[in-house]
Amino acid sequence: MVLLSKRGWEDWIAEYARSHQHPVNRRCHTVGIPLIAASVLLLPVTLVVSRAWIVAAALFVLGWVFQLVGHAYEGKPPEFLKDWRFLFVGLRWWLAKVRGRDARSPHASARRSPGA
Repeated sequence: MVLLSKRGWEDWIAEYARSHQHPVNRRCHTVGIPLIAASVLLLPVTLVVSRAWIVAAALFVLGWVFQLVGHAYEGKPPEFLKDWRFLFVGLRWWLAKVRGRDARSPHASARRSPGA
């Protein structure tokens, strides 16, 4: 049971991947998701370091711009408009991609080839 549902991570990621097939969308998400994650991680720093919020806000906005541009290429709205829980699935999709797993197929255990 994941994200307050009976579905597992594999199901969530597979549905997310199905709506992120266009290569430009996938590249935009590969850049945008870590920018958003970094902005969230910087939030505690903003309490201590003045003006750190500017960096956090810029990363957050830039990350979302990348993702929305990607969805324009895909021709589909973001999945989180259908279900808010997809806001958390994107980060898992990105982690699978960074770890060398084909994020389009979360069940694949083979490493991606270097040229992929």
